[in-house]
Amino acid sequence: MKRGKIAILGGTGALGSGLARRLAASGWHVLIGSRDAGRAGEFAASLGASNIEGMSYAEAAEQGDLAILTVPFASQSEVIAAVASHLAGKVLIDATVPLKPPKVSMVQLPEAGSAAAYAVRAAGAEVWVVSAFQNVSAQLLQDDGDIDCDVLVTGDDAEARDMTIAVVRDCGLRGWHAGPLANSVAAEALTSLLIFMNRTYKSGHAGIRITGLEPHE
Repeated sequence: MKRGKIAILGGTGALGSGLARRLAASGWHVLIGSRDAGRAGEFAASLGASNIEGMSYAEAAEQGDLAILTVPFASQSEVIAAVASHLAGKVLIDATVPLKPPKVSMVQLPEAGSAAAYAVRAAGAEVWVVSAFQNVSAQLLQDDGDIDCDVLVTGDDAEARDMTIAVVRDCGLRGWHAGPLANSVAAEALTSLLIFMNRTYKSGHAGIRITGLEPHE
């Protein structure tokens, strides 16, 4: 896939900034979107890469060829609804996990069944929503080393999943077709299990690996 402009909505956070660094290093022009365009600009400059710039959510969504959403669940629907018109005809990769503090290590699925279901409602029919990146350590993404973790990619459009897997690969990870968007609930729920295991085994790096399969090139 041609590496053009990719918007990271919520790119000043831990997950978003980790993805931004890795995607910029692979050749993407990264647009960090934030509620505060000035803060986004300052943060982008602090990353020290000429192909990373900061701007508002709307500007990033409009200019990006596709977008990744990395905001907390409480902000998910609001942010998507605000930029949906700029995402029409594009892929939106949603990394949202429906965590409910303080019990984030216990699975608590939302009324709609998954965060992905809320993303579809907010985005509308003209946006291709794909779910991915829920089970990757943000801390590891911010480092330059290899990450021993795979990414489950769910979505109702196979081409959109293919595009997302290419983005996953550009982050230095293996992505897997994991079925329709309804299957996102499994990856979202798994995050709480990994948080519990990190706490129990005093780590911050728990992830998943798919065995017995060879990824498509």
